[in-house]
Amino acid sequence: MASSRLEKVGTIFSRIKGLLRSGALREEDKPIWYDVYKAFPPKYEPRFDRPAPDIPIRNIFYPEDIIRASFHKQQKSLPSVNLSDQQSQTQTQRFISVYNRLKDEGKTPEEKLYSEAVDLMNAEKIAASDKEDVHKAETTSIASSFQEAKKREANVDIKDIFKD
Repeated sequence: MASSRLEKVGTIFSRIKGLLRSGALREEDKPIWYDVYKAFPPKYEPRFDRPAPDIPIRNIFYPEDIIRASFHKQQKSLPSVNLSDQQSQTQTQRFISVYNRLKDEGKTPEEKLYSEAVDLMNAEKIAASDKEDVHKAETTSIASSFQEAKKREANVDIKDIFKD
């Protein structure tokens, strides 16, 4: 059994079980799922020759999926997303939250919700860039005043400091 690599000969569980029993696979090298599978075996053994169940697959759509699809269709160049960063929202998430906020307020008609949300997103983007410009200007002014102070310090002669 250990030499068989054909998926039609036994299940993956039976093959691992045979490898463990024969000593070809050490106990500490067994897969993580082995003990779980052994403790909670499936109702029907997963074999290649078992016919697939004839169950209709349900479509799973969330209400914001339509909004997200239209947003991605219109916005061709979205910034890249860091998937490990859980703190900041993506541009799509921000758009959906703006859209839902407008929808909850109920002031905007249903037909204009999308365009109004896009306008608000653009306004927020402009406000954020203005804040960034102000921050850059503050940083630049601080840096320039620091450089001026450095120049003044550089112009001081050591003889002047110790002069009586």
